[in-house]
Amino acid sequence: MELIVILLALGFLMFIAYRGFSVILFAPICALFAVLLTDPGHVLPFFSNIFMVKMVDFIKNYFPVFLLGAIFGKVVEMSGLAESIAKTIVRLVGPKRSMLAIVLLCSILTYSGVSLFVVAFAAYPFAAKLFQESNIPKRLIPGTIALGSLSFTMDALPGTLQIQNVIPTSFFKTDIYAAPVLGIIGAIFVFTLGMLYLESRRRKAAKFGEGYFGFGSAQEEMAAAAEALQPASMPSISTGKTSTLRQILAFVPLILVGVMNKLFTVMIPKWYPNGFDFSKIGLEQFGKVETSAVLGIWSVELALVMGIAATLLFNFKAVKVDFKTGLNASIGGALLAAMNTGSEYGFGGIISSLPGFGVVRDGISHTFTNPLVNSAVTTNVLAGVTGSASGGMGIALSAMGEKYVQAAQAHGIPMEVMHRITAMASGGMDSLPHNGAVITLLAICGLTHKQSYRDIFAVTVIKTIATFFIIGLYSLTGLV
Repeated sequence: MELIVILLALGFLMFIAYRGFSVILFAPICALFAVLLTDPGHVLPFFSNIFMVKMVDFIKNYFPVFLLGAIFGKVVEMSGLAESIAKTIVRLVGPKRSMLAIVLLCSILTYSGVSLFVVAFAAYPFAAKLFQESNIPKRLIPGTIALGSLSFTMDALPGTLQIQNVIPTSFFKTDIYAAPVLGIIGAIFVFTLGMLYLESRRRKAAKFGEGYFGFGSAQEEMAAAAEALQPASMPSISTGKTSTLRQILAFVPLILVGVMNKLFTVMIPKWYPNGFDFSKIGLEQFGKVETSAVLGIWSVELALVMGIAATLLFNFKAVKVDFKTGLNASIGGALLAAMNTGSEYGFGGIISSLPGFGVVRDGISHTFTNPLVNSAVTTNVLAGVTGSASGGMGIALSAMGEKYVQAAQAHGIPMEVMHRITAMASGGMDSLPHNGAVITLLAICGLTHKQSYRDIFAVTVIKTIATFFIIGLYSLTGLV
């Protein structure tokens, strides 16, 4: 019965998320429903001292990353930097390789810390233009954007500034460059199989004579684009002219973020070799900050600040035109994303405190004795249930983070490997139909799940396979 209670709570949360309701409200409702069925007298204490504490802890640690990533993405879009990068990529790979161009554009933006939701909005106009010029079915756009933004640069590639790669740093005392060899191999695996799949879909469509308007008329497409993009218009990529200097400068803010993040990763431990003890300045109530626990977070935050400043310098004239509206929109998006994930994190805190969770934990532990496989399965399943990579990872690490550390140490597994496997697992089955990013991406493209989700799911499967491929590779070679 205790196990059934937890499964009911998880199933209800999954159903609610799929129906499009906010998990900010329903995550605590689902969690407290489980508490109610377990012991009604525990509902209020569990809400105050478990759910709210866990949620606030998550927001305290990670909200600045959400906020700065959203602002960075917005100024990248408003400054014209994304457009300059898109034109450069098209010139390098050729307008006929539309899919590769869009995957590379999304990858560059995502790896640099631009919010995943912002990447979808920024990439769609260019994708629509290139796909139309190449007569590639529009229904393949979501899968192409998903491969570039929701896969290898989100959690596999070492150094990515996405939250999925930042969260494990707090639990495993690592940095975002953890297990670089395994991460790079995993990224190549996903990219290669993803491109082979997308190209096979393109060739099949061409073989049967399906063009860009395969699912509707030109009038319907223009109406969908206008509704999704509001005042934005389709850019001219293949014919647009940009000076060589401006093309080079467009990459500077993105490169700067990566360089500064690495620099701060090295410098912060030197600035705070023994952490920071507030008692030494008469503020005992604030405790002590352990450098290893915040290194990944602080370095990312400082790097994003540098990136925002550099992007503003790139084209401040364009940004200032509608700066207030863009800034407010990015702040709102960051608040929503952080609250969503924080609420799911609080949900995980309550679920892990229930008697039935011991049954789940012990069942997984006995079935999958290898800590890497255990972490991958648990994180992947919870990410799928919640429809959120960061949410599923938050639940898994909130419930079993210490257990994973102990198990990894017992098996002689480096924390860097645990970090990379857990991060990659979070980005596996998270992109099921009820995932917020998937729903948003399809809405931006003016398409439905029936038309385009198949290709997104294919990317999801490839990502999941990649996680276990990397576990096998590490087990055979010991590569880190």
